[in-house]
Amino acid sequence: MTCLGQFMVLLDSTIVGAALPDMQQRLHTQLTGLQWIVDAYVLLVAMLLLSGGVFADRFGRKQLYLAGVTVFTIASALCAVAPSIGWLITGRVVQGIGAAALSPASLALLAAAYPVPQERVKAIGLWAGFSGIGLAAGPLVGGILVDAFGWPAIFLVNVPIGAVLLLAGLYILGESRNPGAPTIDIPGTVLSVLGVGALTYGLIEGGSRGWTSPVILGGFAAAVVILAVFFVVEGRGSTPMLPLRLFRQRLFTVSNTAMVVVGFALMGSSFFFSQFFVYVQGSSILRAGLQTLPISLGMVIVSPFAGRLAAKYGFRIVVTIGLALAGLGLLALGLVHADTGYGNVWWRLAVVGIGFALTMSPLTGAAIQAVGPQEGGLASGISSTTRQIGAVLGVAVLGAIVRTRESDGASFEAGLNSAFVAAGAVTLVCAVFTGLWLVNSKPAEVSAPQAQPTGSGDSPTVTTPV
Repeated sequence: MTCLGQFMVLLDSTIVGAALPDMQQRLHTQLTGLQWIVDAYVLLVAMLLLSGGVFADRFGRKQLYLAGVTVFTIASALCAVAPSIGWLITGRVVQGIGAAALSPASLALLAAAYPVPQERVKAIGLWAGFSGIGLAAGPLVGGILVDAFGWPAIFLVNVPIGAVLLLAGLYILGESRNPGAPTIDIPGTVLSVLGVGALTYGLIEGGSRGWTSPVILGGFAAAVVILAVFFVVEGRGSTPMLPLRLFRQRLFTVSNTAMVVVGFALMGSSFFFSQFFVYVQGSSILRAGLQTLPISLGMVIVSPFAGRLAAKYGFRIVVTIGLALAGLGLLALGLVHADTGYGNVWWRLAVVGIGFALTMSPLTGAAIQAVGPQEGGLASGISSTTRQIGAVLGVAVLGAIVRTRESDGASFEAGLNSAFVAAGAVTLVCAVFTGLWLVNSKPAEVSAPQAQPTGSGDSPTVTTPV
């Protein structure tokens, strides 16, 4: 039950990319609209993920899971029948709220159902496996559905899955909660959504409205002020959603900084893959979905080994090599053109996928090891959140690069090349950063990140590429 719910969330995170070209044509929207379709969802997941775990602990994991399934399913139906881009973005916002409740509650339910550590590890491995299958299946399933029925089908597919989960979950799942869970940081949650939302608005709309227009400058100013207030509130609160004291640990700070870059480069570049194959190389939507598979498959195949490699060689070596591979792969993608054969493209995507697969599990493991065992779940959740924040910024910034190049008279192909090169350059700089500053842990102490208990209870915080 919980694995299928996580599969649905992860499938939705990659299936949308295959539908973006069809959305652009049928909804008559520009690149800005496509960015909002993706970022509206990712932004809400990023900002509500930590609070979702606390909600599950305090009010009941089954209750929040079923509520998340209900919201996600209704929002999917709303997206499918959306008559305009505005309604679709609204549906994506609601979807993000549902995913932020469903995802952490699913893992919390799974951990509570298997109290024996050995059985819990196997169950979490199955849960992670469903996550990987959802990621890999997204481009293929999306291509097939869009080619046959159009973009609404990628959202309609969630409706029967959600209905089955809701009906079966009412009878199968058992309730559990943690009465000692910390209180919910409502001010921090609201300020984080507003602050990152204002920054995202400025980055996405700046290309079309003008970077010096009053509304864009106002958006950036509001982001600075709101985020400053957020850090003040988090520094003074008794139970903050983001304990700033954790960032006094260099390993924690460096690993989360690198995770922002991973989200930035991975999600920002993935946003354009299907568009490259459709608009630059003239592929069909179905074929484009198949052509983007190497990056997903590379991640799914390599990810299970990343933790073991980190255990053997240490965080620094594995993460730095992974970032270097991903950066070089993105730079290589910046050199492809309309007449580049797919035989000379697929391996670049695979290198990017393999590189990022080598980074995510070890970076989360580094964040967990930087704190005490009682805060492992919190560290894991923060690691997921920083990656999602990077994803929001990646779609916004790389999209801004493409729009700026086009406004200067360059072709869409040239804009994409610039975006891929920028993502690759940022990733390579981060590789140097981790190579110099990521603390090498003793190999015996390093392990693949597992679901850890939160500070006062037994509920794990989710760590997924939602």
